[in-house]
Amino acid sequence: MNNYNHVLAAIDLSDEANEVLKKAKCIAEANAAKLTLVHVLEPLSVAYGSDIPLNLTTLQNDISQQARERIAQLADNIQLETGEQHIVYGRPEREVHRIARESDVDLIVLGSHGRHGLALILGSTSTSILHGASCDVLAVRV
Repeated sequence: MNNYNHVLAAIDLSDEANEVLKKAKCIAEANAAKLTLVHVLEPLSVAYGSDIPLNLTTLQNDISQQARERIAQLADNIQLETGEQHIVYGRPEREVHRIARESDVDLIVLGSHGRHGLALILGSTSTSILHGASCDVLAVRV
């Protein structure tokens, strides 16, 4: 088995993110690998369509601030330095793939909710990341 050199933990900001981060940290420590944490925010104009005649800037800024606070709290729980915490904007699967490529990541760790039925047919973020990744992906059941 090859050692991992750079582990990317792609998380949402739910309570289950702690479980994903603990697994990612354990793998990184066992391999003496760098650990990077990323959370992707979808711009509200993308999530709700650009046809809404509202200025979403204030709401987007509030969401960004809350995300920064939450990711800092999660990172602090595993003693991860600030420089290894990232919040980016865009489609989660695209941004995780981009960061993995640009940062020479060789393992992506993410949470999987084990969807069933229609959600399974339509796919999920974790499935999209898995199928487009150029490195190993570990889906932690949460």
